[in-house]
Amino acid sequence: MSGSIPFYQKHHRHYDHGYRSRETESKLSQYQTSSRYTAGSSTSAISTSRGLKVSSHSGLEASRLSPVPKRAKPTYLAVDKENQIIGYVVPIFRGSQEFVTGFSNTEEARVRDTAAYMARRDLFTSGLEMERSEQISRRETMRESAERISLNKRIHEHGEHFKRMNEDSLMHAPEFVIKPRSHTVWEKQCVRLHCTVSGWPDPRVVWYKNNVAIDPIGNAGKYKLESRYSVHSLEINRCDFDDTAQYRVSAMNSKGELSAYASVVVKRFKGEIDESLPSPRRASTEDGPVSEYGINFQTHIVDKFGVSFGREGETMSLGCTVIIYPTLHLYQPEVQWYRDDVLLSPSKWNHMHWSGDRATLTLTHLNKEDEGLYTLRVTTKSGYETYSAYVFVKDADAEVERAPGAPLDVRCLDANKDYIIVTWKQPAVDGGDSILGYFVDRCEVGTTHWIQCNDTPVKFARFPVTGLVEGRSYLFRVRAINKSGMSRPSRVSEPVAAMDPSDRARMRGTSAPWTGQIIVTEEEPAEGVVPGRPLELQVTEATKNYVVLSWNPPGEKGLEGVMYYVEKCVSGTDSWQRVNTEIPVKSPRFALFDLAEGKSYSFRVRCCNSAGVGEPSDPTEAITVGDKLDIPSAPSKVVPTRNTDTSVVVSWVASSEAKELVGYYIEGSIEGSNVWEPCNNKPVKATRFICHGLMTGEKYVFRVRAVNAAGLSQFSPESEAVEVKAAIGGGIPHASPAPPYGITVLECVCDSMVLAWKQPSFIGGADITGYFVDYREVTDGVPGKWHEANIKAISDRAYRVSDLKENRKYQFQVRAANMAGVGIPSLPSNTFLCEEWTIAVPGPPHDLQVREVRNDSLVLLWKPPVYQGRDPVNGFYVDIKEADAPEEVWRGVNNKATEKTYIKIKNLKEGERFVFRVRAQNKAGVGECSDVTEPVPALTKPGTKEIVVDVNDDGIVSLNYEFCDLTPDSKFVWSKNYEEITDQSHLTIETKGNKSKAIFNTLGEEDIGIYSCLVTHTDGASSSYTLSEEELKRLLEVSHDHKFPIIPLKSELAVELLEKGKVRFWLQADKISANGKVDYIFNENALSQGEKYKMNFDKNTGVIEMIMESLTPADEGTFTFQLQDGKATNQSSLVLIGDVFKELQKESEFQKKEWVRKQGPHFIEYLGYEVTPECCVILKCKVGNMKKETSAHWYKDGREIKSDEHLGFTEGVLKLEIAQISKKDAGVYEVVLKDDRGKDTSTLNLTDQGFKDLMNEVFSFIANSSTPLKITSTDQGIRLYTFVSYYNDLLQVTWHYKDSAIAFSDRIKSGVVGEQLWLQISEPTEKDIGKYAIEFNDGKGGLRRTVELSGQAFDDAFAEFQRLKAAAIAERSRARVAGGLPDVVTIQEGKALNLTCNISGDPVPEVTWLKNDREITSDDHCILKFASGKFASFIITGVTTSDSGKYSILVKNKYGTESGDFTLEITEGTPDLGVTSYSTDAEGNVVFGPNTPKEKMKTTVTGTKKQKGKDSVTKTLPMEKVEDKDKGKVTVEPKASDSEQTEDAKEEVAELPLTADQSEAPEQPADRVEEPGPVAETQPETLSESN
Repeated sequence: MSGSIPFYQKHHRHYDHGYRSRETESKLSQYQTSSRYTAGSSTSAISTSRGLKVSSHSGLEASRLSPVPKRAKPTYLAVDKENQIIGYVVPIFRGSQEFVTGFSNTEEARVRDTAAYMARRDLFTSGLEMERSEQISRRETMRESAERISLNKRIHEHGEHFKRMNEDSLMHAPEFVIKPRSHTVWEKQCVRLHCTVSGWPDPRVVWYKNNVAIDPIGNAGKYKLESRYSVHSLEINRCDFDDTAQYRVSAMNSKGELSAYASVVVKRFKGEIDESLPSPRRASTEDGPVSEYGINFQTHIVDKFGVSFGREGETMSLGCTVIIYPTLHLYQPEVQWYRDDVLLSPSKWNHMHWSGDRATLTLTHLNKEDEGLYTLRVTTKSGYETYSAYVFVKDADAEVERAPGAPLDVRCLDANKDYIIVTWKQPAVDGGDSILGYFVDRCEVGTTHWIQCNDTPVKFARFPVTGLVEGRSYLFRVRAINKSGMSRPSRVSEPVAAMDPSDRARMRGTSAPWTGQIIVTEEEPAEGVVPGRPLELQVTEATKNYVVLSWNPPGEKGLEGVMYYVEKCVSGTDSWQRVNTEIPVKSPRFALFDLAEGKSYSFRVRCCNSAGVGEPSDPTEAITVGDKLDIPSAPSKVVPTRNTDTSVVVSWVASSEAKELVGYYIEGSIEGSNVWEPCNNKPVKATRFICHGLMTGEKYVFRVRAVNAAGLSQFSPESEAVEVKAAIGGGIPHASPAPPYGITVLECVCDSMVLAWKQPSFIGGADITGYFVDYREVTDGVPGKWHEANIKAISDRAYRVSDLKENRKYQFQVRAANMAGVGIPSLPSNTFLCEEWTIAVPGPPHDLQVREVRNDSLVLLWKPPVYQGRDPVNGFYVDIKEADAPEEVWRGVNNKATEKTYIKIKNLKEGERFVFRVRAQNKAGVGECSDVTEPVPALTKPGTKEIVVDVNDDGIVSLNYEFCDLTPDSKFVWSKNYEEITDQSHLTIETKGNKSKAIFNTLGEEDIGIYSCLVTHTDGASSSYTLSEEELKRLLEVSHDHKFPIIPLKSELAVELLEKGKVRFWLQADKISANGKVDYIFNENALSQGEKYKMNFDKNTGVIEMIMESLTPADEGTFTFQLQDGKATNQSSLVLIGDVFKELQKESEFQKKEWVRKQGPHFIEYLGYEVTPECCVILKCKVGNMKKETSAHWYKDGREIKSDEHLGFTEGVLKLEIAQISKKDAGVYEVVLKDDRGKDTSTLNLTDQGFKDLMNEVFSFIANSSTPLKITSTDQGIRLYTFVSYYNDLLQVTWHYKDSAIAFSDRIKSGVVGEQLWLQISEPTEKDIGKYAIEFNDGKGGLRRTVELSGQAFDDAFAEFQRLKAAAIAERSRARVAGGLPDVVTIQEGKALNLTCNISGDPVPEVTWLKNDREITSDDHCILKFASGKFASFIITGVTTSDSGKYSILVKNKYGTESGDFTLEITEGTPDLGVTSYSTDAEGNVVFGPNTPKEKMKTTVTGTKKQKGKDSVTKTLPMEKVEDKDKGKVTVEPKASDSEQTEDAKEEVAELPLTADQSEAPEQPADRVEEPGPVAETQPETLSESN
């Protein structure tokens, strides 16, 4: 169990069971024992007394060392064999003395009583009484025990749950309730330091003296430590002078550590100082080490910590053993720890310990902020010693795969009462995907609830957090996110309070020290003074999210404090808006939010106090809202250098464009692996870094990128590969050079040979001091012994080896030397024969060098051949080819031989690698080629600069060259025509830092030539400048201008019009001093300041202006501004005569009138129109300077159409909407604004061309809304159609066939149906195949929709047309009952009935009559006729009751069948002498014969027909009778079906009267329409109805 005790409790003597009360100990023992009893997953036992089945379900005790499922609630129930609950189980913890001793007095008495009772039961009572009494006792015991156990368990579980859910609320870091107090005592007195500490778990308290832990056992009798009831004390017995020190008490538990300090000063009585000891002395370089009381301390730091690697979240300890000689028992040195030269203080992240001989720094929870160079500094009275090593901290494993690393160094830049600007540094690891942004979280101090501050990620590493509560303190953290997921949160920031900076300064401000004097002054009461203007207002920070302003308080502010109002103004306007309208700010710093990105603003500040609000400050320059900070440019020229077996020194050139640079991240990769690992996880600001932790023997490449708040730059180009290997000299990056190569013979005579070779590719990091040449003779292919050719090193790469033997063969080798030593020799050269050359042509040139390499050019230099041949060399040819090209593709650079030993080669392909060679010629011909150069890529190296020509104010011309990446040994070498300048009679060279200047003493024609500058010990940094005759002439002119200067002008004299028609003449000088003067001249007469002329000269900007109120005819002429500044002069004139003057005067008068117009309501934008996508036309105009009394009236052609009264805005837009425009809307529209200040009018002419332009815009919207042209088929042919969202009758469209307009005919027609435009091709043929288009004319280019009617599209459409055509023919030709029969016919018995209907069909259909679905034939009683193939008649000569029933007519031909039905009802009644006949017309309407009475004509008969065809079926509308009981009439009406409840589905129904009185016609039902039709012209005959 001791292993589970926290470390801060193990060493406490009071941490044992003795401090617990017996009751608490009893409860704890009871809980522990019961937990052991129920530890199993399921246990069961058989009660020995009653044979009951006892079950105890475990789950109470769960292992705290491993995660387990949620435990079940324990139960203590007794069940019988049928699993019925009969009572409780009381656990008996036999053998548990702790539990037995934990019983209460009542329980112990009950146990004794029970035992005595059971003894008496055996002696005196019967079995039944004993059993009853035993059951009662057992039940009471079980119930009380179970309740007690259940209560204890519930309390414990609740407590444990509360601890788990609210761990932080129960556990808290140490706090000093009472801190120790400092003391000043006399020698030999005792002193006692007290403190009271709270915290949970109980803190461990340690006392320190001068940061050294106090050991009371090692100093027996000197110190006494006590800790009792959270009160801790340190007692120092018999203080002496050495006890004067700073004492620290440290309290620590698992939640943190806190320290408090107190000082003890021990004084001596006067005269008690030991006179034999020397007095203390200050440090002096002359006196040697500091000596305190005659002792010199020597400090040695041993057992040092090395370069360390850790991971976020881990704990790391750094320690060193410190040996101080001589050793003094009571002497303690000052031990300090630094990180990156910043002193560390004890905190919850850093724990420092000094044991007397060992200093330890413990980093309790590593974060990337802890990465850096750690330094231990041990200071004694004789001096100090330091030791440093680097600590690297890697990112913790991401919670989400490929998620970025956590941001670092979260800080609060600016804290105010309503915002805090949080800044951080971007992580080095992005997880493989670019970081999309960052989320900022905040947490109020004292809580654990984190709130995300931004909804969308921000890319800028600076964010203003708003929505804070004033006066509360907050913590912040930041998380990064990429497309894979979210990073871990960063280390939290230091707490910061949201309050005004002036309040914060006042809260932490200190009072003035007490001087012992009280000075009383008397002043007269001062009246309130309105503060002056704030000073030096500037924008200190501007991003797209916020702008921060700062300023200085005013000089005049009275005796009381001032506060400030901030105002903003959109550029281009004069409208100033107060930002902080409610409460003025106290501090001269303010952040503005909610500014529109991309807009420009100016700002100003006013001071205020109780006396009033002061004048505003000068406004700032216009600031455009947006990120002002750009991502830095990429670093360049990354150079790795060997350091140790596991480290490499990487240096680079700083980013050329980097504002507010945070630092650099370095990444390394094993060559060829393309797997990059960060070398540092905390940005470094230097341009040199030692990368540790590399694998020995591997080759690495490195790259660097810069970082600032805007983001990370692009990576630099990769460095050259470097092998991880220890350098010579214990880490000094110098080594002996590599061997030279390319040994060739330049000349050979009988006893000597001239050799040449190339410089080693690696010079060892130091200059090559010389070369050593060896030679050996080769006899019959067998090489001999090597001999030294030179004892003293030679600096040139060419050397004549003498004392050779003629006609002998030799081999050579060369070694290079530098400060590190002589390198290994080169490989033996080819075997050369020593014989005199007699050839006529020259030998090969040598020592080819490439300089000034750019993307498209370079300069090649060489030395002439040593062997001239028979005649002197008179020229050179240069050849070039791509490095990877074959030998056959060598080509010449110059067709004509050049006499110079250099040439500039142009028109190179960027990025291509080239090689070069040179040939010399003389009169005899062209000689042998030189050695080929190494491949050179045509690329301009990053950071390359060119020579710049400068002419100073005195006219002196100089050439300037700058190179940033200098090495300690680098030098600038100037040359003319690529020969080093040694004579400075014409040119003076000055070099300072990384800049060098060549100054022409007296520039003249003798200075014409090519000037170049080479920087040694670099990768070939060089540049050149050609001074030609034309350039010389130009420089001499510029030099003269500088000697005799003129004032340069940015702009000549110009004129412009201002508000109210004022005329402004102005110009701007490019550069003029404060002593500059200006004379204003008009027609050779000087002008002066007055009412007519207002002059202004802004010497800061150089703007000179003169303003006139207006122009009069007398102002026509020439205006001149004459400038003078010291010896520099200039002037500029402007001629205003003739038409130019008149036009300017006219415009001035117009502007004046415009200003007058704008004093009342006026149009900012005049009346215009806008067409919406719905083809609505909106007439609109923008108005300004409105007020409530202003009215707007709309007119069309002089007639008012709309009036707007009491407009509720100052500036706005008036609109008039025309929904569906047509020709009637053409006209002249006018808007009139008026009120008591005046009126303004705007007119829009929408007639003729204006209306045509408007309609063209409408047509354009219609055309753009058209759908693609589609193809469909009808029974007449093929139809092409398109839909538009809105159709206007004025829209002009043209249909095209094969790009030609279609001439419409009866066969090809076009039309419009609703919003559908169509083209109908009737009876199409193959001639109609082709491309069709519809063109919408909008007056501009128009819009055309096309469709291809050919191929499968035509075949499908034509086939569908044929099918529909056949179906239409069949529909027209099928048999049908064209005239319907009545559904119900009611007729009196004995009357005659005559019904006639029309029949149609081709061929003529067969007609069949049915009665009650049985066929009937014609006889004398029922006559059936079918005349002319069109008219079918049904006649009953005398109706009887037997004729009642359902009658049907059935017509049929080959295309279909159709039927018509009616029902005949017979009634009894008085015979009617009239004759009634019925027939129907072609539409099936019932008509009457010529002898039908008018009363009968009021009767309507409706009929239905049934159709049976091949393709369709017509439903029969059923009839229903409606009886009018009052008049004794029956009306036959159609009975509507469920699906045909409309007025169109009803047909007229015949109404037959039942009485002889026919003078009264029955009333027509409300929902019926009575339309008696005329007699059909095709009526063949009429049958009469008679008695």
